[in-house]
Amino acid sequence: MRPLLLANASLCDPATGREGPGHVLVRDGRIADIAWGASPAPPEGAETIDCAGHVLAPGLIDLRAFVGEPGAEHRETLASASAAAAAGGVTTLVCMPDTNPVIDGPAIVDFVLRRARDTACVTVLPAAAITKGLAGQEMTEFGLLQEAGAVAFTDGLKAVRNAQVMRRALTYARDFGALLMQHVEEPDLVGEGVMNEGEMASRLGLVGIPREAETVMLERDIRLVRLTGGRYHAAMISCADSVEIVRRAKHDGLPVTCGASVNNLVLNEGDIGHYRTFCRLSPPLRHEADRLALVEALNEGVIDVVVSDHNPQDVETKRLPFAEAADGALGIETLLGAALRLVHTGDVALPRLLAALTAHPARILGREAGRLAVGAPADLVLIDPDLPYVLDKRSLKSRSKNSPFDEARLQGAASLTMVGGRIVFRAAQGTEAAA
Repeated sequence: MRPLLLANASLCDPATGREGPGHVLVRDGRIADIAWGASPAPPEGAETIDCAGHVLAPGLIDLRAFVGEPGAEHRETLASASAAAAAGGVTTLVCMPDTNPVIDGPAIVDFVLRRARDTACVTVLPAAAITKGLAGQEMTEFGLLQEAGAVAFTDGLKAVRNAQVMRRALTYARDFGALLMQHVEEPDLVGEGVMNEGEMASRLGLVGIPREAETVMLERDIRLVRLTGGRYHAAMISCADSVEIVRRAKHDGLPVTCGASVNNLVLNEGDIGHYRTFCRLSPPLRHEADRLALVEALNEGVIDVVVSDHNPQDVETKRLPFAEAADGALGIETLLGAALRLVHTGDVALPRLLAALTAHPARILGREAGRLAVGAPADLVLIDPDLPYVLDKRSLKSRSKNSPFDEARLQGAASLTMVGGRIVFRAAQGTEAAA
């Protein structure tokens, strides 16, 4: 590849919080030089891209995305998910193990890595199951799965409900230096619930999910972390009480991190409206007070990462009465545009938001990416933060089209995405958001 000079950019390094005009030189798949405020001449033979003052930042890292391959290719494939990721500025995604077959053995991890190498245009990192078949009873072989390439362990949308199994898993995670990512919902308390429990659910005549379904599981897990010392990540928290639990755990010095879905940061239960099934999610959209608590926790650093919770569903499972529809929605392609709502409303500063989308997930995974620094991988995204558009689900690159932001007015999108120094997405002039 020829050297590439990204000139006239507004640089933002989330790892340090530094912002300012500058230029970035990419050579051999890595950042070769960064000139803050300077205007260096391009090296001989280099290609130059004028960034027109747009924001140049590390590529986004999504810690939670369902990819249907293998077994549910009608919902999503590695190729379609990676195309959607590239269009959304995501350069690394962690795929969930709840496939068919489940990613619970080294051979399946190897299959996903090989398929990603052959068909995906972004970096795909498989997460392996905590328990065999996601059944919650027998642990998987953490050591062998890590050797095969698994970067974390999770049972996807299923919580490990057996406390003894979770204790053993955390003990093994400590011994192997592994990361456990738990979906914090107590199944018995969720029951037949389909949305946040409260006045809105009563008005709509729907069964609610209490906040305690989340906090009971989270509190139990934190106590097991205290007992074992294993590294623990609450995949997605959604309410103010959970924020307080994580805050206390961090204050006590426990190896605990947590994430929040972009949906819970910018939407609330009112967005369900007249039974919009695209807004039936897990965890459910909560009260506005909970959303504001999450935003405050993001600013404070209690919430480490923001995820897309990309979980595409086909028409047959969404075009149903709300109580019968499947949980889940698209998210990977709209992650950036939706998250930028927090910047445009003045709730979160851009470096803080980008840190939760880049540097922090990279640190949790132990990856080199997520920073603007000489020698770092050239996984980069060029963002036009002020581009206005109305999201058209028909233009999305995912196979499924169930986006909670369908027909929403968004502002800001990726205009160029680069993985390992190679351009994997470049918006056509005037159609950056494909809207």
